[in-house]
Amino acid sequence: MTEQALRRSQAQIPNALTVFRILLIPVFVILVLRSDQGWTIAGAIVFAVAGATDQVDGWLARRWHAESRFGQLADPLADRLMIDAAVILLWHAGRLPLIALAVILGRDLLLLGGYRFVMERGYDFKVNQIGKAGTWLLYAGIAFILITKQGTDWPLYVFWSGLALALTAGLLYVVRALRVVIAR
Repeated sequence: MTEQALRRSQAQIPNALTVFRILLIPVFVILVLRSDQGWTIAGAIVFAVAGATDQVDGWLARRWHAESRFGQLADPLADRLMIDAAVILLWHAGRLPLIALAVILGRDLLLLGGYRFVMERGYDFKVNQIGKAGTWLLYAGIAFILITKQGTDWPLYVFWSGLALALTAGLLYVVRALRVVIAR
């Protein structure tokens, strides 16, 4: 294999990890649906693996200069889908309140709807550190909720902290996007 062919195949690893994360979603859903009221070590492991691949695929893409249009679109979508599935299932199991479900789904619908609008007007989404930290705390909080019994409060504090950071990042995206769209 030539060095160029090796680089080309190496460049596909971040996207493969993103696809793998998307494929983990139905596995995760089945594990949580079969769980004891949202308590599932196996589901938490699958969820944690998804969170880890999120970090690894982005790091590899930047390190290998293998960032792609597919990755820019699919990576955040995979996160949204996995976190949304978890929040829906944990709400259904009585582990998260309805407000958590409404805020997460509302934020994600706003991002999806706004994405097309601002992209057509030249806005380029760049991941910010607040958003990364928020996503990590959401992954951690949800994983902790999955492995603790109902009534354990501390994982909820991690979850709410992640949600606060994610909402802050979303607000920063909106402000920046409005500046770009209005300036054009």
